[in-house]
Amino acid sequence: MPVYNKLVRDRIPEIIESTGKKFSTRILDNDEYIKELKKKSYEELEEYVSTTSDEDALEELADLLEIIHALAEYHGASFEKVEEIRQRKAEKRGGFKEKIFLIEVEDE
Repeated sequence: MPVYNKLVRDRIPEIIESTGKKFSTRILDNDEYIKELKKKSYEELEEYVSTTSDEDALEELADLLEIIHALAEYHGASFEKVEEIRQRKAEKRGGFKEKIFLIEVEDE
């Protein structure tokens, strides 16, 4: 039996059960949960970086977005609050649409 030891989406046990396979799970405490969410964010980001098609990239971005929703909730905020902060930062510092690559800044 393969051992995964990783955070999975809420319906994965139900999906596994529907195949008739045996499995085991446990509920994480808050410290374990945030640690595993952070690990999962790296996993999903690596999967995004490895994509070679727009379709796969969008699938992985959706997974990252799900992690961001969970992280926001863990930190006591809604995704809308995160989006509000993102917009404020974009207004103040800009986004990444203009593809600007900073090479160097003169030191005085």
